[in-house]
Amino acid sequence: QVQLVESGGGLVQPGGSLKLSCAASGSIFSINVMGWYRQAPGKQRDLVATITRAGVTRYADSVKGRFTISSDNAKNTVYLQMNSLKPEDTAVYYCKILAVTTSIMNYWGQGTQVTVSS
Repeated sequence: QVQLVESGGGLVQPGGSLKLSCAASGSIFSINVMGWYRQAPGKQRDLVATITRAGVTRYADSVKGRFTISSDNAKNTVYLQMNSLKPEDTAVYYCKILAVTTSIMNYWGQGTQVTVSS
């Protein structure tokens, strides 16, 4: 079993910053890709950013230059530093990992709410 625990969400004013964390635990042999996705009310879940085990990153155009994804492979943890937050960043943020256990599977976190409002 693999468990993902997210933290760091909350309410922030426009222009503010938040840092999300997602720690994976369980019978994990390795993690190939870690990422963050978000889902606003009434909308589909979209990719925010991903990072490979080798450190290659990818970002949605809407967050480039404002968000930074990073990871600590030794701790099986992925982070999302979010700066210059806008009201349109309001969503539930989910982490996802592609992990090798007895097979290769995607695992999702439970989600953490980020609200950007004055």
